[in-house]
Amino acid sequence: MNENTSAPVQRLKRNPGLWGDVVIHPGHEQDVVVPVTESYSGREVEFPVHIKRGLAPGPTIFVTAAVHGDELNGTGAIRSLIVDEDVKLLAGTLILVPVINVLGFETHSRYLPDRRDLNRCFPGSSGGSQASRLARVVFDEIVGRCDYGIDLHTAAVRRTNFPNVRGDMNNPKVKEIANVFGCEIIVNDRGPEGAFRRAACDAGCGTIILEAGEVWKVEPMVVEYAIRGVKNVLCHFGMMAGEPVLPTFRSVVEKTTWVRANHAGFLQFHVSPGSIVHQGDPVATSTSLLGRDPVTIEAPCDGIVLGMTTLPVTAPGEPVCHIAQLPRGVDRVERIVEGMSKHNLHTRIHSDLTTNITVVDAGEVEAAPAGEKELG
Repeated sequence: MNENTSAPVQRLKRNPGLWGDVVIHPGHEQDVVVPVTESYSGREVEFPVHIKRGLAPGPTIFVTAAVHGDELNGTGAIRSLIVDEDVKLLAGTLILVPVINVLGFETHSRYLPDRRDLNRCFPGSSGGSQASRLARVVFDEIVGRCDYGIDLHTAAVRRTNFPNVRGDMNNPKVKEIANVFGCEIIVNDRGPEGAFRRAACDAGCGTIILEAGEVWKVEPMVVEYAIRGVKNVLCHFGMMAGEPVLPTFRSVVEKTTWVRANHAGFLQFHVSPGSIVHQGDPVATSTSLLGRDPVTIEAPCDGIVLGMTTLPVTAPGEPVCHIAQLPRGVDRVERIVEGMSKHNLHTRIHSDLTTNITVVDAGEVEAAPAGEKELG
């Protein structure tokens, strides 16, 4: 059961330089720990935080990862940001939290030990379930100090995502950081009830999420993508020197569609995350385990593949790929993508994510006919 409060919770704005007895002055950085709960053995459970402060006044921004304990790409990106000597803050405060769901992280699980999804429990309650109490600590200690937030996610287990930002584009603060983050695809979505970003936004902290890659991995291209986006935001607010690196194209998506299998079978994929598709294009072919009875699964609309299954077997109703419907059609974007250099980050991450699955041209699928066959 998900546990959250239906009404927005008023946050108390906390000093980003004061963490318990620890004082972090402007121009300094420091590690702290935030106690969240106790283990069954009575051991105190806490999550580590790194704070960087610039000398001049400015906004306070958090970057978090592993709200789902098995989503580690963001953890890898934040660890890189902590040790990156180029991240020298001129103004404001940056709060970096590599793992939020420490209990799930330690068991390589998306969920908490009570099987609740932490990302459906915000803003939480200090007197509620284990998940609700953890959510409340995160809400008070992190959201309560910040003006903006970036929460890093991956696809769920047995799926992968092409990088896309999600946020409520009707919220001016969200729209500002979503645009400057530098992602080609922005999905206009407030988020489900109880989601971290939705509760943060309701409390006045404009927050976006990045969805990229898959669980249980730290993928170099995804890490590079996330780091570039965070630095873009810092540069935009004058917290770091430099100018944001903007994408070659950007589309705000209002509608996405899951393509699902109608029959069980073994899949051969014809697209990968980031592929451009037209309505009727084959996205996968399903056959029996003996390679017979081919069934083509087609794209129901024009768009770009946001994510897809990495599992090469399917059953009726299971998702095969997730398509974002581009608001101005795919022809313009297709021309832009075709003209990109192979060194462009979009091209490199598309190629890198493709290596996680086997992609063949639809014309190369050869299904064996049923029945007896003479050899020789």
